[in-house]
Amino acid sequence: MKTLIKNATVILPEESRDVDVVIEAGKITDIAPGHGLAVDDVVDGAGKFLIPGVIDDQVHFREPGLTHKEDIAHASRACAKGGITTFLEMPNTIPHAITQQGIDEKIAIAERNSLVNFGFYIGATPNNVRELKKAKRTPGIKIFIGSSTGNLLVDQQEALEEIFAETTLPITAHCEDESTVRTNAEKYRGSRNIADHSRVRDHQAAIIATRRAVDLANRHQHHFHVLHVSTGAEAEFLAAEASPYVTAEVCVHHLFFNVDDYARLGSRIKMNPSIKNKADNERLWQALLNNEITVVATDHAPHTKEEKFAIYPECPSGLPAVENSLALMLNQVNKGTCTLEQVVGWMCSAPAKVWKIRNKGAIKVGYDADLCLVDLHREHQVLDENQVSKCQWTPWHGEKLRGKAVQTWVHGQVVYKDTENGDYFDPDFRGQPALFGLQDN
Repeated sequence: MKTLIKNATVILPEESRDVDVVIEAGKITDIAPGHGLAVDDVVDGAGKFLIPGVIDDQVHFREPGLTHKEDIAHASRACAKGGITTFLEMPNTIPHAITQQGIDEKIAIAERNSLVNFGFYIGATPNNVRELKKAKRTPGIKIFIGSSTGNLLVDQQEALEEIFAETTLPITAHCEDESTVRTNAEKYRGSRNIADHSRVRDHQAAIIATRRAVDLANRHQHHFHVLHVSTGAEAEFLAAEASPYVTAEVCVHHLFFNVDDYARLGSRIKMNPSIKNKADNERLWQALLNNEITVVATDHAPHTKEEKFAIYPECPSGLPAVENSLALMLNQVNKGTCTLEQVVGWMCSAPAKVWKIRNKGAIKVGYDADLCLVDLHREHQVLDENQVSKCQWTPWHGEKLRGKAVQTWVHGQVVYKDTENGDYFDPDFRGQPALFGLQDN
């Protein structure tokens, strides 16, 4: 099937142009005026923008083992509605994905259930270096240098040194210093004040662990990606110590929420790393605009309402975001905070580059036809009851946004469309495993 997308402003790698895009057999086959082409389908994008599909490099979709919170079927539909065409999922499912068999089993689940494309990190433990060295069909290695339990917690220096020295895959990590967190937790033991979560998981916990991981990366000359930078101090450090081996990301909740929001949102914004101060929000935005941090992701990690809305500290950390992340950033485009081209850089091209994802992250001839049609003028309200995610709540409940994805393609197939009769999702299409670097996929 050959499809022509016409009259849209297309965000190309070098510039934005009013050109037509032709897709066929899952690929982008032409970028040029399409007049007179014989095609099977024509999509009129007049007044809208065509961007590459968003790549979210940090999600927790809870399958297998925790599907009462979320599952790949629901979460991938939420991705499609939010303009996300590829997700990279973390290993802290049950069982943990710490072997090649574990990765392969998760790929098989996604091949059956995911509406969009996917990849799965392999998790590091203190003693699974052999598995990490032979892993394939994965974007990289995830280390929990804090904020985990059991065999996924790797906070001993000897084990960290071995992982960085002996493996070749890119490494990413949750950076919070476990010792600092435990000391602070003891100090606030018995507290029912949700704001104390940001005092337990404070600025020091974040910066200590980030410094430690960056030192490992530099000494071992190993590509390291800092997940969910939450503090201005980390942003300052990453800018001052710019390294060819280090990349970094910020998540939408650390851009938009701060400790002042606990009063109205409570446990909805309890996260690890924690929400910080307004000054941190501002410095993280500046880091994006300065290209000191290059990726915007979500850390989508839902819980049921019953779990999440429990009293502190019993309420778990984590929130859903894939459905709304692009819309939140488009709203900022309309406010003049950033440009659409910058958003495409942070959410599409940069994650493709960081994880060496083949043929994604840009609108180029020969690339996969993973695309999103954006209406920058479309106003909508985010509501709990309208969320596609299985948990059916959002920290942005009640927010009025301007700008959203109105049509999403994966490998040239329309998987989502905003219609007059409501949301349309393709019930039969399934995404494919993303291909990474020079791995034997």
